[in-house]
Amino acid sequence: MKVASVADVKAHLSAYLKATANGPVVVTRNGKPVAALVAIADDDELERLLMAHSPKLQAILDAARRRIEAGQGIPHEEFWRQVESENAVRKRSGKRGKNGRTR
Repeated sequence: MKVASVADVKAHLSAYLKATANGPVVVTRNGKPVAALVAIADDDELERLLMAHSPKLQAILDAARRRIEAGQGIPHEEFWRQVESENAVRKRSGKRGKNGRTR
């Protein structure tokens, strides 16, 4: 893992982007970490990274956990039955989302 100052990253951004192939680059300001540069292999990896750091998604997941803990969830098997049913309907209708995937 490399560590570099904001000024150095600004001056040599291309080199630091290449360096992410070997691991994250921690960017510092006044000696304290403020960001990290990480390599992204594909769109799915980018989506996972963005979702993992989404406060809105985390709030939705926290609310879902609380509902499950309060006994308001559905059994595992029923969840997957519903997912499979919705997927079958989407495949039959041929609807696709913005990214070209079936909605």
